[in-house]
Amino acid sequence: MVVNVNAKIVIIGCGIAGIAAAQRLVNAGFHHVRILEATARSGGRIKTARLGDNIVEIGANWIHGPSEENPVFCLARKYGLLDPEALTPENQAMDVEGHPPWVPNVFSSSGRKLNAEDIYPAQELFMELIDESSEFESQGGEPHACVGDFIRSEARQRAAEKWKDDDAATSSLRLCMISTMLKVECCVNGTHSMDEVGLGAFGLYKTLPGLDCTFPGGYEGLIKNLMSELPSDLVTYNQPVRCVHWNNSEKRESPVMIECDDGEKVAADHVIVTIPLGYLKKHHSTLFRPPLPLHKLHSVRRLGFGTNNKIFVEFDSPWWDADCEVIYLVWEDEDVMVDQVPDVQRSWMKKLFGFTVLKPTERYGHVLCGWIAGHESEYMETLSEQEVTHTITQLIRRFTGNPTITPRRVLRSQWFHDPWTCGSYSHPGIGCSAQDLENMREPLPTKGSQSQPLQVLFAGEATHPYYYSTVHGALLTGWREADRLISHYSSMRAPEPLRSKL
Repeated sequence: MVVNVNAKIVIIGCGIAGIAAAQRLVNAGFHHVRILEATARSGGRIKTARLGDNIVEIGANWIHGPSEENPVFCLARKYGLLDPEALTPENQAMDVEGHPPWVPNVFSSSGRKLNAEDIYPAQELFMELIDESSEFESQGGEPHACVGDFIRSEARQRAAEKWKDDDAATSSLRLCMISTMLKVECCVNGTHSMDEVGLGAFGLYKTLPGLDCTFPGGYEGLIKNLMSELPSDLVTYNQPVRCVHWNNSEKRESPVMIECDDGEKVAADHVIVTIPLGYLKKHHSTLFRPPLPLHKLHSVRRLGFGTNNKIFVEFDSPWWDADCEVIYLVWEDEDVMVDQVPDVQRSWMKKLFGFTVLKPTERYGHVLCGWIAGHESEYMETLSEQEVTHTITQLIRRFTGNPTITPRRVLRSQWFHDPWTCGSYSHPGIGCSAQDLENMREPLPTKGSQSQPLQVLFAGEATHPYYYSTVHGALLTGWREADRLISHYSSMRAPEPLRSKL
């Protein structure tokens, strides 16, 4: 354990990665740790809100893979933030590989409720292809550049063979369902289209066992508990950083100088940058002096970062089945298997794949969470709440065939227009590889430099090699960079005392 270390460490961003890094450093005995946070709150992309009397998650929604290997699950359990069923050994042992076995209701654009059995072959084929998409990373070589092309070409061939005895209308409807599943996958991956996700790198992502669970009292409960264990004056809020001057040849004690928007200059020995990849993509050229090395910059560009938004809709009574956990909307003109719309302004709502049902009903009443990704989602953010409510109402009435359904209230997220995130989370883009994720977490200056090492360190979900896009990935990267500094100082042996010449 390191004690009495006087190194000055500044952490940029008070999301879960920044908080995790700070906690680890403070517990290891570092005295001069400070977080600079651009906004007025902690938590970053963990953000809990209220819809009437209900607690809803504007940001992170689930603990993905709540099991012993997941540090978020272990902390939530320690703080007593979970429902009893999430803690059962059965729940932790269930391995759903990132796709929970939800009970669906399926509605079509002609106002029909479809038989799940008719649609099931499409879901089965789609999941088969998603699983196969993950295999190219380990095999080397890829038949297509992107996941979208692979799924469409294989689905056409296999559907023609598997469903050759079915009537044309049923086969067409199933291909439309594959369009809906592609839109689901856009939300899962935080991308505009599966055509923007690299096939070779798709298999880098790893899942943990455990059936995804939520926080009954809100995800922010985790942030509050973690923050309560840090010194109260450690975070400076409303303090955006303009520029990180590193590797500076000026003769000064500290190798890093952080310049804030308000003119404050903070000298540091080390800075841990935990900002979202979306912000980094947009502002890297002004954020670092000198600029990021070329190989790191190329990786920032190759990694994808998209938008996945939620639209919460509350009703007086349910129009879905009591056991329903997810509602899929199938457009009957999409048998060409598409996950993007040609006219975003007129048809943005076609990108909304459907809704998840907030459970249990006793806690939430009748609340659905609609999911929409990509440029259509970004356009949705620019509309008024009234316009969104009107469009969602018309959409539900059309698909259910019930012209009287009226939402009680609606609330949506707007992650793309949040200036500090510029989207939701990362995915491996076309041409991306494991090396890019390695480059993302590489500290500056890079190896081989004569300068003082570990001046700028990088954490956050987009720097985890296989848990990117998750809260547990972000948390682990905060610990990783703190441990990098702890180990650096642990290895600096105290000099031998000078022997007297007497």
